[in-house]
Amino acid sequence: MGFSADWLALREPADHAARDDALLEAAARVAGARPVVVDLGCGTGSTRRAFGARLGGAVWRMVDGDAALLRLAGGEAHRLDLNDVDALPLDGATLVTASALFDLASAPWVDRLVDRLTRLNLPLYAALNYDGRMDWTPELPEDGQITAAFNRHQVGDKGFGPALGPGATQYLAERLQAAGYAVREGDSPWQLGPDRAALQDELLAGIAQAAQEAGFAGDASAWRAARQAWVGQGLCRIGHRDLLAVPQTVSERRG
Repeated sequence: MGFSADWLALREPADHAARDDALLEAAARVAGARPVVVDLGCGTGSTRRAFGARLGGAVWRMVDGDAALLRLAGGEAHRLDLNDVDALPLDGATLVTASALFDLASAPWVDRLVDRLTRLNLPLYAALNYDGRMDWTPELPEDGQITAAFNRHQVGDKGFGPALGPGATQYLAERLQAAGYAVREGDSPWQLGPDRAALQDELLAGIAQAAQEAGFAGDASAWRAARQAWVGQGLCRIGHRDLLAVPQTVSERRG
């Protein structure tokens, strides 16, 4: 698993526009009066920037395996392999965050993380997890097959073992609820119009490649070319889900 700073910069405006505002506000409240936030897979710090003044004065522990991205992220840099859940710097935190991460993670990794969160009584804000839905206007005949093939690709190993892919938010919610958390969810879809043409171009390239690798029966590059012809006037919607999970005691104390 790894992403370039250029790709992260390209997607950040769409990510910020997509986040569920109510859950973002609630997460900021749950973090408390002296927030200490651990951002897992922080990249260049987009989650911190999304909170902005809502968490002014917070201590941010930025966790990523990429030293180059950490240098851009700000906050306290913790270069770690996220697979080592016990090494994550969670002690003394008031909120754990992650964006566009859990759809890449495996069920056993989520289980280990939820167990540690539960032991430490920590809330979790997990945003922008892909949910398997892709819609374009206008439609093309191959859209459904491309989406199905892409979704098959999304459950391959992304660095944590077989990924949860589109089922990530549901699995995470069920595990947290079983551990006694109050869980809230919200939609956070990318809505990409002609003003996001560069992002659409990069996205189409990645979708086509993944779909072909996952067994799309046709020519994914031809689908990509047909889709790119509409980038300047069509619309694209990529589904994501946000989640906020709060232990009951934390909700009573900070919520």
